[in-house]
Amino acid sequence: MRYSPRDSMRTLDLGPFSFWLSLPQLITWGSVFYTFSLLMTPLEAELGMTRAESSLAFSMALLAEGLMAYGVGRWIDAGRERWVMTAGSLWIGVGLVGHSFVTTVAGFYVAWIWLGLGTAATFYTPAFAVVTRRFPQDFRRAIITLTFLGGLASTVFIPLFAWWMDLWGWRQALWALAALQFLICAPLHAWLLQGAPRTVREPSASTDMPPLTSVREHLRHAPFWLLALFMVLMMSVTSALPAHMIALLQESGLSPAWVIAIPAAIGVIQVLGRLVLFVFERYWDVHAANRWIPTLIPAGVLALLIGGLSPVASLVFVLLYGLGNGMNTIVKGTAMAQYVSRVHVGRLNGLLGLPIALARAAAPLTLGLLWSPQHGYTLALWWLLLASLLGTAALWGAQSYARAARH
Repeated sequence: MRYSPRDSMRTLDLGPFSFWLSLPQLITWGSVFYTFSLLMTPLEAELGMTRAESSLAFSMALLAEGLMAYGVGRWIDAGRERWVMTAGSLWIGVGLVGHSFVTTVAGFYVAWIWLGLGTAATFYTPAFAVVTRRFPQDFRRAIITLTFLGGLASTVFIPLFAWWMDLWGWRQALWALAALQFLICAPLHAWLLQGAPRTVREPSASTDMPPLTSVREHLRHAPFWLLALFMVLMMSVTSALPAHMIALLQESGLSPAWVIAIPAAIGVIQVLGRLVLFVFERYWDVHAANRWIPTLIPAGVLALLIGGLSPVASLVFVLLYGLGNGMNTIVKGTAMAQYVSRVHVGRLNGLLGLPIALARAAAPLTLGLLWSPQHGYTLALWWLLLASLLGTAALWGAQSYARAARH
């Protein structure tokens, strides 16, 4: 059965629907993912934690999100997206309120596990599934549109939450974040996601893969495993940096204004990169774009290593990393369909859920362990450079194997 968006109670077209769905993305990414780095230093002082111990909380949140993702995906496939995302927003609101009362390290860990479970129902992955089901003929552009406003989360919420912490303290600032979940995100999900489709049209078979190829057959060939390595390593890098960004820049000797402005600017550059991709992708060779977009991330890290975290090096990092991270979200979302199989893309990506969750969970902790009072984040930056280079090389290898198979 083919589903048309007009069959449901929802009458919004792709553009308006994606815009309204992106508003909770902006708020939730800003309230959870990007505020951790601001909470790290005061909570370490208050609870007596080391950098590795505080980083473990963020790793636990990422692991909880990854472990919950498969169940959330099944509920959305069953047409329960409205219930899932509305309940997720309420869950996060409760978690932020609970976090404000944390007085022990154990309570700090519990709060972030709770928040991680909530993000599984509210971050990009479930939102991408929603627009894919509702707009099966144009989901790639819907996904790019959805990420525009969400990409500004760091730009809006890092300075906003820092300001609230200065005004009220970190505990009361968390109440304000919770209010946004209760008053904006949950009601918006409940209104927007009415009339979810129960069935969708099956995707057409890929023209460059045999129609009867099984999922198991794809696991016998290099492109799947190379893309798995690409996704795991890149997710490690992009999950590790936000949790440590504020502390890293503070150690560089930059002024407080720079420390807030640099990570905040990354969000603007991410959105700029996605806008460029949205406008010009029809004129580019998609495979060439996929090949060079990920290289911007190691180039940005290298700028920090060479420039010694000076303001100039930091600005170069913002430009390269922001553009790369913004557009790489789209590359990661489409690579499996382009280089392995369109027919089995859902199941193939599902097989990577647990490895990606483990990589994302381990990455912030790894940076915390690599930090030292003598060397700061130098070793951590070298690790990020190596991981991003290996990930980029893995994508190039997958492209080469897929091109050879077609010829």
